[in-house]
Amino acid sequence: MDDGALDQVTPGTVLPHVALPATDGTDIAPAALPGRSIIAVYPWTGRPGQPNPPHWDDIPGAHGSTPELEGFRDLYARFARADARIFGLSPQAHDDQLEAVERLRLPFPILSDAEGVFAEALALPTFSTGGESYLKRLTLAVSDGRVEWVFYPVSDPAGHAGEVLHWLETVA
Repeated sequence: MDDGALDQVTPGTVLPHVALPATDGTDIAPAALPGRSIIAVYPWTGRPGQPNPPHWDDIPGAHGSTPELEGFRDLYARFARADARIFGLSPQAHDDQLEAVERLRLPFPILSDAEGVFAEALALPTFSTGGESYLKRLTLAVSDGRVEWVFYPVSDPAGHAGEVLHWLETVA
């Protein structure tokens, strides 16, 4: 159910001009990218052998980042044929994101907003546990630096990439 926490980000919203470190070794400013990009914002990706944050299992919407990213990976070629770039974005440290990209064999970069600059500029919704703040799961369809569509909330992380692709193929 939409909690209204993202009502300020609507089609036409201009992205902040913030360059974020990407797992491909570059800094990427989503606002400066020409054409269409899909930015899958997610809270956190666990690492094998390491515990989840406290009470993670009790927080609606916290689980699901790995299957969500794998969904975008599995449909990556279809997004490319539709002329849409894919990015993940989380507040995790760059090293954690590099591990996830390698382990999950992601063909797209993940952007690190560890400083929270991008999220703060858009007032993206968050939740907290264990004294840490995490971004709520959402996806931004962006065209030439402006929000084209917002997917929030994301209720089925594993099937979300298919939902976004269906939207993209409908509007393209």
